[in-house]
Amino acid sequence: MSETSAAKIETVVVDGLALAESLRDEMAREIEAIVASGRRPPQLTVVLVGDDPASRSYIKGKQRACARIGAAAAEYLLPESTSQKELLDLIERLNRDDGVDGILVQLPLPKHISPEAVAEAIDPAKDVDALHPLNFGRLLLGNAKLVSCTPLGVLAVLDRHGVPLAGAHAVVIGRSNIVGKPVSILLQQRNATVTMCHSKTRDLAALCRSADVLVAAVGSPRMVKADWIKPGAAVMDVGVSEVDGKLVGDVDFDAAIGRAGIITPSRRGIGPMTITMLLRNTLTAYALRFPTPDPTPEPAPESSSDASRDASTDRKSSAPTTAAPPAGPKA
Repeated sequence: MSETSAAKIETVVVDGLALAESLRDEMAREIEAIVASGRRPPQLTVVLVGDDPASRSYIKGKQRACARIGAAAAEYLLPESTSQKELLDLIERLNRDDGVDGILVQLPLPKHISPEAVAEAIDPAKDVDALHPLNFGRLLLGNAKLVSCTPLGVLAVLDRHGVPLAGAHAVVIGRSNIVGKPVSILLQQRNATVTMCHSKTRDLAALCRSADVLVAAVGSPRMVKADWIKPGAAVMDVGVSEVDGKLVGDVDFDAAIGRAGIITPSRRGIGPMTITMLLRNTLTAYALRFPTPDPTPEPAPESSSDASRDASTDRKSSAPTTAAPPAGPKA
């Protein structure tokens, strides 16, 4: 039977918000237990430079998410004219503040501020966006504790829907430091065979057709057409663009229905999972900085044989002995 005459596939549309809420419920229980033990809740601090409406909206979403799970949240809203030195000085104060567990500087930054300098200034132990070179290096080595939020969200969706990764061919479109590179590394660590594509890739459509897992993260609206998708493939659409007042992804979503096995929509898709993984990173940073103490084991009850043996020892030790001279002070 030809591919065009094959039976239409029942595409599963991922409800990223429902999955995010489930994971946030789990985190809320963790924080409830932390507070019940007499400790403070984890705290996330977000810094915004400028007055970008989309960034402001995103920050409000993060604050609501923190409140939802019982985490503390703080924000610094700085004017567009803030110098790089002023921003780095604030980051240094936050680094030293023991009450701050996670630091996130909202991107994009004004042109006069270097994102690389900002990423390197954040304490790697509080780097919940996982953009510090040390955290990126740990990711390459396979021992990262903090990983970029969107790639973590992609893996969480694949895992929750039971998508097999070992031996699968995964194609990642986009090579950004925030999504493309880290998600490709995470997929490799799960034993997928990964092809990373970009603007210079030849015959991109053919490569996509061979993908069991397709991750699109370039911000090019509806770039991935239906005939680029292998029937039954898992399609993770990370890109978000606005077209005629409507948010669309990198994948032609409507055309992909009936072709993809599973797909994330531009709304209620990867977006809620990104914020959820930011919360998870904040809890992880908190736990690494303040490990839960192991409970002190209670002494075992004394048995009758132990009591008899102790009594016998006491009788023996009651015999007169020659006292040793007291020890002098240590030098």
